[in-house]
Amino acid sequence: MKSHPQQLRTRLPLVPEGAKILSPDLALARQNGEVLFLNASGPIYSCTEDDRVGQRVAGAMFADLGLASGAALAEGLGVHPSTISRDRTKLKTQGNVGLQPQKRGPRGPHKLHGRTLSRAQELLDQGVSMRETGRKVGVSEGTVRHGLRTGRLTPPMVVKPRAQPNEPETEEGAEEAPASPIDRELGEPEAPEPSGPAARTVEDASCEGGVAVKRVTERALARMGRLQEATPEFGSAEGVSHAGVLLALPALLEQGLLEVTEKIYGSLRNGFFGLRATVLALGLMALLRVRTLEQTTSHAPGELGRLLGLDRFPEVKTLRRKLVEISERGQAGVVREEFARYWIQNEPEAVGILFVDGHVRPYNGRKQVLPKAHVPRRRLCMPATTDFWVNDVDADPVFFVTAAANDGLLSMLDHEILPELRDLLGKRRVTLVFDREGWSPERFARWREEGFDVITYRKGPYDAWPERDFSEKRGRIDSGSVKYRLAEREFEPVKGVPMREVRRLSEDGHQVSIVTTNKHLGPVAIAYWMSSRWRQENFFRYMRHEFAIDHLCTYAVDPADPERTVPNPQRREKQKELASLRGELADLRQEYAERLENNPESQRRTVRGFKIANAELGRQIQALESRCQEIEEERRQLPQRVPVRNLVPEEKIVQLERERKTLTNVIKMAAYRAETALAELLRPFSSRHEDEARKLLKAAFQLPADLIADEARQLLEVRLHGMANARSTRALRALCEVMSAKEVRYPGTQLRMVFRAV
Repeated sequence: MKSHPQQLRTRLPLVPEGAKILSPDLALARQNGEVLFLNASGPIYSCTEDDRVGQRVAGAMFADLGLASGAALAEGLGVHPSTISRDRTKLKTQGNVGLQPQKRGPRGPHKLHGRTLSRAQELLDQGVSMRETGRKVGVSEGTVRHGLRTGRLTPPMVVKPRAQPNEPETEEGAEEAPASPIDRELGEPEAPEPSGPAARTVEDASCEGGVAVKRVTERALARMGRLQEATPEFGSAEGVSHAGVLLALPALLEQGLLEVTEKIYGSLRNGFFGLRATVLALGLMALLRVRTLEQTTSHAPGELGRLLGLDRFPEVKTLRRKLVEISERGQAGVVREEFARYWIQNEPEAVGILFVDGHVRPYNGRKQVLPKAHVPRRRLCMPATTDFWVNDVDADPVFFVTAAANDGLLSMLDHEILPELRDLLGKRRVTLVFDREGWSPERFARWREEGFDVITYRKGPYDAWPERDFSEKRGRIDSGSVKYRLAEREFEPVKGVPMREVRRLSEDGHQVSIVTTNKHLGPVAIAYWMSSRWRQENFFRYMRHEFAIDHLCTYAVDPADPERTVPNPQRREKQKELASLRGELADLRQEYAERLENNPESQRRTVRGFKIANAELGRQIQALESRCQEIEEERRQLPQRVPVRNLVPEEKIVQLERERKTLTNVIKMAAYRAETALAELLRPFSSRHEDEARKLLKAAFQLPADLIADEARQLLEVRLHGMANARSTRALRALCEVMSAKEVRYPGTQLRMVFRAV
């Protein structure tokens, strides 16, 4: 701590040797096992070195009096500055009692007492099951079991229950109602009583190392580099916020989230949070619609940490540090390719038809100079980055590539997309569906020879066909029936390039021309897949709104290719000047024509006389015409494109950093595909599946749930709380049974996950 020596000597003339100056008004000395605080008059406070409460009182008191800063007091006492701040607040609100250490456990009954305890005993004596007893008195089944084990509740006598009115008695030997597969497997678990949200909140806030920092030993080992990664550990917790998202964990793992990332990256540097925790955290954030790292600060870190099996969720700075470490390896492109390969191998039937389109990510910053691109949804050109996405037949993402300088679709298909598809698919033939931006009959012929068929709209004007050529055609495609009024012909947009043209006649008489090089698809299928491009547009919109794929995850930039060419700005300036002069010339010509039209015959009966009278105007017109010709010639001499290094200093030729953006995008793609898989399972429970399934899942992910860990049987039970209506709860229960049947073990543990909706 820096100070002014003269001022200190004036205010503290006498201090023991070795004393630490905390401020101009306060010093700290340690002598004979005592901690002394001194001012100019001498010692003003003392306590023994093993008296932690006394030292906490001193730190809080002197900070509150303003005799020294919290940082100086923390340094002198050997604690964190946040400890001084917390102690100061406790001293103000609770006095010295608030700084006394609280005795930990055993706690008294916080749920089963008074009327709740007596009512629970009555129900048990009547033969009501423990689960139903807990539901009726408002506690969990585990609380009832805990009450029976501790003796607060007594088990009922084993007698035949008396039949209720209007209810037939159960004959001896009659079978009970069949239990669900989950209930039969779980049976009567001996799990500890789960902790409630309020108790966890108090416990997390009272941790000395920070909010919810409880695994102190492992963190100490991590700081020394002796811990590769903290192992997930689960206790029993009741009502964990957002624990419903664990329902999606089996589907998320099926998308290769950990398998692929661990295959490429292996592991990170030793630390409490490793690769597994980092990737799982980002995946669960995507499903919970936590769109940015900063938004995690609005959630309780202890609650989110329980979803990872850790004491707390990583801080923002920790996640950023982990992403930097991952990006330094430069493997994001390899990870993207491996995910695409994994998805194609698992669902080869979904890539027979592929949708290709570009998505523009606008750049709203002012620090960097980026190439401009047209943003359709904003209807203007602005600095942006263009990603070209390849989606499968269900519009699920397969991979994307980022254009270096907002190249067009044709260029990206030729140089990036088709070579990567050939590497991923081998010799397999596929059909690409895209819009008019990809129109190029010459390339279509070449691509067909390479094993790629295309379906796209015909570009340019074309004559209408007679309506008598159209007929109604029906077909069953993609689990649904469709009908169109269609007509088909063959044509050659370029000599030697035959193609099929399918026209679709709409109700208003408009004809949509669709062309393809695929010789095997029927006309109904061609029209259907062309019109299904809206799926990819909806995918872009959904990903922007729900998964924030346009979010700039880092302000970092990478050097860009200085040799890439851009439109010559000098030609653009010449064009602007030429347009301005032509405007002036048009005005002069109009004025000249008006004078000629209004020429009085009595004054000037000849054209020669008119020209003499308007000689000055004629000379202005001739001069402008001559100048326009000169500028047009100068413009022709200029090259159409020039290297960007000729226009911008090389240090400013940059592109937005791709490593972290690619990795976070791929994780969001895996989350979207996992959500799609879950939504498909909900199809039997919704008449409007497309509209409702994802909304139901989004609500389910936000549900609280009880986490019950049974180490003896290696089970992790996730009990999701019910949803807003009975229909949604039924769908949730069915989904729980399917996810439980997958028998997925929580990553890093031997606990098999089972799900139940209560």
